[in-house]
Amino acid sequence: MFLAWRELVFARARFGLMGGVVALIAVLVVLLSGLASGLVNDGVSGLQRLPVTAFAFAQGTKTDSAFSRSSIELAQADTWKKRDGVADAAPFGNMLANAKARTAGGAEIPIDLALFGVDPGSFLSPEVSSGARLGADLTGIVVSQTVLDEGLSIGDTVTIDRLGTRLTIVGTTGDQRTFGHVDVAYIPLRAWQRMHAGAGPADEVRESAYQEATAVALRLKDGAGTDAVLAAGDTAAGTTSMMLKESYSASPGYTAETSTLTLIQVFLYAISALVVGAFFTVWTIQRRHELAVVRAMGASTGYLMRDTMIQAAVILVTSTAVGFLVGVGGGAFLTETPMPFALEAAPLAFAALLLIFLGLAGAATAVGRVVRIDPLTALGGNR
Repeated sequence: MFLAWRELVFARARFGLMGGVVALIAVLVVLLSGLASGLVNDGVSGLQRLPVTAFAFAQGTKTDSAFSRSSIELAQADTWKKRDGVADAAPFGNMLANAKARTAGGAEIPIDLALFGVDPGSFLSPEVSSGARLGADLTGIVVSQTVLDEGLSIGDTVTIDRLGTRLTIVGTTGDQRTFGHVDVAYIPLRAWQRMHAGAGPADEVRESAYQEATAVALRLKDGAGTDAVLAAGDTAAGTTSMMLKESYSASPGYTAETSTLTLIQVFLYAISALVVGAFFTVWTIQRRHELAVVRAMGASTGYLMRDTMIQAAVILVTSTAVGFLVGVGGGAFLTETPMPFALEAAPLAFAALLLIFLGLAGAATAVGRVVRIDPLTALGGNR
C-alpha cells in the first residue's frame, strides 16, 4: 500500500488524466441511463400505472403490435372474470387520436392523445389528484398531468379530429402517464367504442361496436400460479395473454428504443474496461523494475495484485463519483426540457457499481501477467 499511495502522488498527472477519462465515461453513463429511463417512462408509464397483472389479447395477435391490432369481445372479459385465480377482469380499450384543445381563454392547442377506454366502475378507473373521476357523462375524460403542463386545465374542451367528438377534461391523475410518447386520456369505454368504430356525435353506430374492446385487463389473485391461470384462461376465452411487463413491447417504438440504448450502454461499459485495462498495462510495464525489486524483497504475487488493485480502485471510485456528480447535475437541467429524461436512483447505482467492477476487472487482467514475472528476469539478471 505504501508503494501504491506513493505512485499516486508521484505520477498524479498521469493518474489524473486517466481519472478524467473515467469521469467522462461516467458522465456518459449517467446521461444514457437517464435517457433510457426517460424513454421508458415516456413510452409505457401509462401501462406501468395500471393496476394490472396481465393483458389478454385476441388469439393470434402479433405481440409487437398487440394494442393496435387486437380486438376482443366483452364476453371474453366475462369468461376471464369467472376463472379461478382471477381477482378481477375488465375490458380495456386503446387507440391513438389527434385532437385540438380549446382553453378557457379561447386559445386552440393541437394535442395527441392515447385514449384508454375503461368502465367508470371498474378497477381500471383511475384515481384523480384534482377534479372528478370518470362517471356517467360519456364526454368527460381524466388526463395525465403532462396534458395540463401543455397549458390546458380542468374544464377545457378537446375535439377529436375528423370525428368532431367534443370531450371535456374533468380530472387529472397528477402524474405522468404516456403511451408511445403520447399523453394518456382515460375515457368511458362506451364513448371509446363509438370513436373506435369511427362514429361522430351524430352518426349511427353498429350495435356490435359496443361489444368490442382492445384487450382484457387482468388482476390475478396473490399466490395464484400465474402461468397455469393464464394458460387455462386463454384456452377458455380464446385469447393470448401477456404479463404487464411483456406488454410494454407492444407500445410503439418501445423495443427498438430500449434495445438500441442497451446496446450503446454495453459498448460503453466494454470501452471503459478496455481503457482502464490498457492504461494499467502500460503503467505496469513501465514500473516492472520497481515491482521486481519488491518481489525480490519477498513480496508475494497477491501483495502486488492488491497494491495495484488499490490504485485502480482509488482512481475508479473517485473518478466515477466525480463523473456521476457532474452527470446528475447536468441531467437535472435536462429533466426540465421536453427531452424524455429521468434520473432514477436504482439504475444510476447499478451503473456506477458496474462501471467500477468492469474497470477493476480490466485492471486485474492487465497486471496479472506482469506481477508474476521472475525478479531476476525483470532486473536484467539474464544478461
